[in-house]
Amino acid sequence: MSRRSMALSQGSMPQRDIRDDSAATVPNADLIVGTAPCQESPVSVISRLQLRNCWHWQHAFASQHKDRRYYEIVEDTIHPEFDYWYFAIRDRHGDIQAIQPFFVLDLDILAGAHPQFGRLIDAIRLRWPRFMFMKAMMVGCAAGEAHLDEGDDSTRAATAQCLAGAIVKHARALGARLIVLKEFPDQYRDVLSCFVRGGFTRIPSMPLTRLNIAYASFDDYMQSALNSATRRKLRKKFKATEFDPPIALSVTHDITPIIDEVYPLYVQVYERSKLHFEKLTKEYFCCLGTAMPDKTRFFVWRRDGRVVAFGVCLVHGDTVFAEYLGLDYSVALELHLYHYVFRDLVRWAIANGYRWFQSSGLNYDPKLHLRHWLKPVDLYVRHTSAIINLLMRIALPLLEPTRHDVTLKKFPNYVDLWGSDSAAGISSNGAARSNSMAKTDVRKGWGHLTRREHHDA
Repeated sequence: MSRRSMALSQGSMPQRDIRDDSAATVPNADLIVGTAPCQESPVSVISRLQLRNCWHWQHAFASQHKDRRYYEIVEDTIHPEFDYWYFAIRDRHGDIQAIQPFFVLDLDILAGAHPQFGRLIDAIRLRWPRFMFMKAMMVGCAAGEAHLDEGDDSTRAATAQCLAGAIVKHARALGARLIVLKEFPDQYRDVLSCFVRGGFTRIPSMPLTRLNIAYASFDDYMQSALNSATRRKLRKKFKATEFDPPIALSVTHDITPIIDEVYPLYVQVYERSKLHFEKLTKEYFCCLGTAMPDKTRFFVWRRDGRVVAFGVCLVHGDTVFAEYLGLDYSVALELHLYHYVFRDLVRWAIANGYRWFQSSGLNYDPKLHLRHWLKPVDLYVRHTSAIINLLMRIALPLLEPTRHDVTLKKFPNYVDLWGSDSAAGISSNGAARSNSMAKTDVRKGWGHLTRREHHDA
């Protein structure tokens, strides 16, 4: 941890709401941010240690499937090279009204560039290894989509406004040149518009997907939502797995006893992915079950006693959130495990009264045919230098990752990735769809719910 980060941690938080005897004297007072009176500087940076005695933190993100416990798990178990911090946003009385996690890392700006530029980038980095790497402040979660802390619309709007006004100053104090609000769902676009007005550029990240499963059974879902060709292919795949020994499913809250069996399957899926995001650890999976047993479900599929697949889901409200998947690729294609796992997860969800099935990003082709809808998530990006930021506003729409995925453009709500305020981006990315195509989508089963109903769910 850097001396600068330590100064921010120990000196930036008034002791009115957080009393922590471990907060020692500040070694570099000139680096402290947020020590002015609350009326002048309502945003300060604090550490996880300082959150220990914070009442507000104990209830943070309670309305989300990833509550404050999840952020603690991530900080404890993955990417130890990241500096994890938290913004404390105060109201005019000096009381904490919101906490927003963030982390600092070295970011590869070209990670979302088209694969055809890969060799060129590698060649440049042979001579300049740090080419297009930048120290970045990432606001949100290191493993998953981000959310604003609890509160009604007006409270969240006030929180966003305060943070937008102070975040550049904090980034500079931490030595970060790039600021990214990472993967905020499109439901926050109105609230976060203050960042766009403050010089941030909003671009789409790789979207999540969402599927309505309010059906009597999996067979009812297939009959009602899927076209005849997809139904026929699925039944053929399922029939191919009906042999001895059968595949048996078990569901547990704690994966620790068999983590050495299932973790290599997760690694297989991770290494086959074209885009690599955070790589999880064994400790992450174990802590997820022990710290959040009320929300965590591990699904394990065995054949002849051997684990061939496993899935990690979080449950919250009426939704099952499919987070991560592990497959044994020595048999995965032969046994059609991807679709087999999907069927079992949806069957379990329907049987337990859930109405929605949300999946993480990537692997969009099977989700397209299974009638998922896209759930857009946004990146808000700016450079701390006004001049460089002006150039980035031009370059970012060309570098954003979704424009290179042909399958995404086939989804009926692809236009939502950019939103109505980016008409130029929509047309340049080929997102516009004709009325005749929309009508075809309804005939094929996309119309079980309207686009607006999916967006509001």
